[in-house]
Amino acid sequence: MENFKKLGLSENILKAIKEAKFENPSEIQEKAIPLVLQGKDVIGKSATGSGKTLAFGSVIIEKVKKGKGVQALILAPTRELAEQVSQTLKRFARYSDIAIQEVYGGVSMSNQVERIKKSEVIVGTPGRVLDHLQKRSLNLQHLNILVLDEADRMSDMGFLPDVEKIIKMCPQKRQTLLFSATISSDVNYIAEKYMTHPEYISVKSYIEPEKLKQSYYDVSPHSKFSLLVHLLKDDKSELVMVFCNTRRTADLIARNLQKIGLKATAIHGGRTQSKRNSIMEQFHRGEIHILVCTDVAARGLDIKNVSHVYNYDISGSSNDYIHRIGRTARAGSEGEAISLVTNRDYQDFNRIISDRSLPIVAKELPNFEEVKLQLPERSGFRGGQRGFDRGRRSFGSRRDDRRSFGGRDSGGRGNRDTRGSKFGRRDRSEGSSDRRERPQERKFSSRQRSFPRRY
Repeated sequence: MENFKKLGLSENILKAIKEAKFENPSEIQEKAIPLVLQGKDVIGKSATGSGKTLAFGSVIIEKVKKGKGVQALILAPTRELAEQVSQTLKRFARYSDIAIQEVYGGVSMSNQVERIKKSEVIVGTPGRVLDHLQKRSLNLQHLNILVLDEADRMSDMGFLPDVEKIIKMCPQKRQTLLFSATISSDVNYIAEKYMTHPEYISVKSYIEPEKLKQSYYDVSPHSKFSLLVHLLKDDKSELVMVFCNTRRTADLIARNLQKIGLKATAIHGGRTQSKRNSIMEQFHRGEIHILVCTDVAARGLDIKNVSHVYNYDISGSSNDYIHRIGRTARAGSEGEAISLVTNRDYQDFNRIISDRSLPIVAKELPNFEEVKLQLPERSGFRGGQRGFDRGRRSFGSRRDDRRSFGGRDSGGRGNRDTRGSKFGRRDRSEGSSDRRERPQERKFSSRQRSFPRRY
């Protein structure tokens, strides 16, 4: 606790930190808290799980005064992250007389209006916050601190145009804090335009590379599910995350795992907020061992004690891959990230494995029993696994999940045409294209089996 005291925090915060059994500040907390206490704008390059919520939250709790209106606004990309940040702040504000309110889509707006009136701190998704601002149910005239959490995720999800509108509605005289796992051109644009002489902080990855094993199997599309089942049963892991590129695939895999007796469930944009909250509670309690999810659904979630991450579908970039594998090998624990690569994935996987910072090794296929993947009786799924692959473009394209998370349901506005905006080009390429789902556009040769450097 002595090291927390040296950062200049008050006794009320220190008491809450002690009760949370935090003994020493993390790197981001040690570097950021003194600067934020001084009132400086800060850009923190730090991944989920590094302790950044306490880094900015402790100072917000210190500076906010009861009964002075909304003085701090924290923007987060997803409902789950907004809820998570809010609960963490409440935990450390237990000895401070301030009210913290989460604001996101999927729940009653009228209830939020009443609670906003009594709150000093708002944690919300961009779309729903903008809704409240436009309806004048949220007033930012007394705002002192603005936090942009997971700024790169908000950029990826097409929310930065809304973020920019919100910033313009904030007082010019304020403290702005930006935290992001990566610093993209869009994030730099926001920092340069709306921050005042920011201090830049970069901390090492919370993942411990020496404790994270990364491997892949080159498997036929027809055997991919069978291999996944074999690995899940053989490893007997306690908490596992399986990543899919679409919510349709996530549902399909989760249902089939359940049918063979594995405790699995899917989480994605098609779930209601109450259902998603319930799933996360069950996962944290250990009632569900396997969480089958999409990238968007998992972004920003700080899930502890995950031993294995399986890439059932291959992500489109090394950056997305890094976000996925960052769910395991945390805080001194060992972890393993395993990718199941089929001939459809060679082009994407070549991009990932070409990143020399990722020590991914090939593994020999084990002997495993074939398990039939039972497909729904829908036109896009006829003809077994091959028919499922053909039907993916029309039935389960990646934009399905983005559409759900980008719309009002998640507190965002991702459905709008952003072609004329600063961020439109990126949003269109990631949200409107089905290129990854069109087999006829993916031409592979036998030479592509030779992944760079490793296979």
